[in-house]
Amino acid sequence: MQINLSGKHAIITGSTAGIGFAIAQGLAQAGADVVITGRSQERIDKAISAIKKDAPGANIQGVAADLGTAEGCQTLIEQQPNADILINNVGIFGPQDFFEVDDATWQQFFDINIMSAVRLTRHYAQGMRERDWGRIQFLSSESGINIPTEMVHYGVTKSALLAVSRGLAKLLSGTQVTVNAILPGPTRSEGVINMISEMAEKEGVSQQEMEARFVKENRPTSIIQRLATPEEVASMSVYAASPQASATTGAALRVEGGIVDTLT
Repeated sequence: MQINLSGKHAIITGSTAGIGFAIAQGLAQAGADVVITGRSQERIDKAISAIKKDAPGANIQGVAADLGTAEGCQTLIEQQPNADILINNVGIFGPQDFFEVDDATWQQFFDINIMSAVRLTRHYAQGMRERDWGRIQFLSSESGINIPTEMVHYGVTKSALLAVSRGLAKLLSGTQVTVNAILPGPTRSEGVINMISEMAEKEGVSQQEMEARFVKENRPTSIIQRLATPEEVASMSVYAASPQASATTGAALRVEGGIVDTLT
C-alpha cells in the first residue's frame, strides 16, 4: 500500500515531541503539507528542522499558541484557516490521587484535553464538509476505556474524546469526511519517559527495568508487554488520514498493545 497525501493540508496539535511529532513526521513523509503546533517557537523550530531531515522536500509550518485556551485556538485558526486533516493530539496527563485533584486541575485537564479539540474541530470540520473531504482524529487512550485509578481525571477526558469522535462521525454521515479516535496505550513519549525516569531514579533501577516494571505492574493485560513507540502509534494515524481509509469512520482505533481485554 502506497499512501500519498500530496496536496493535503494537515494540522497536528501538540506536535513538537512524542506522538504528535511522530504523526507530523509520518504525514510529511506521505507528502502532506504539515502544520505543527506548540507553546514555544524554539521547540517548533527544532521540530521542523528534525522533520525536514527525513522529508527534505516537505512543506512544514508552525504555529506557537496555547491551545488550552480559546485565544490560543483562535490564533491557530487565524493563521491556518483551513485543513484537510486535523489531528487533535495536544493533551496533558499525570498520576494523582483522586481525592487530591482540585477543581482547578479538573478544569485544566478539561480545557486542554477536551476543549482544544472541540474548538478546533468545530471550525475545521465545517470547511471539510463544504469541500466534501476531510480526516479528523482525536487522540484518546486506552485509559478512556480502562479508567486508571491513579489518573481518574485523565481517563475521564479521554472517554469524552471517544464520545465527541463518535458523535461527530454520525453528524457527518454521508460525507467524505471521516472521524476517528486513536487509542494508544503507554507509549515512549517525552512525558512518559520523563515520568518513568523519575521513578527509576527514585527506585535506584535502570530506565529499561523500570519500563518493564511499569507495564507489568500498571498494565498487566498488555500483550506486547512493553511500551509502544510513537512511530507505531503514528502509523495508525497516517493510515486513518489516507484516502485508503475512506470506509473507516466512527471507530476507536486501538494501538495499545492488547491492554484492553475485550473482543471489540
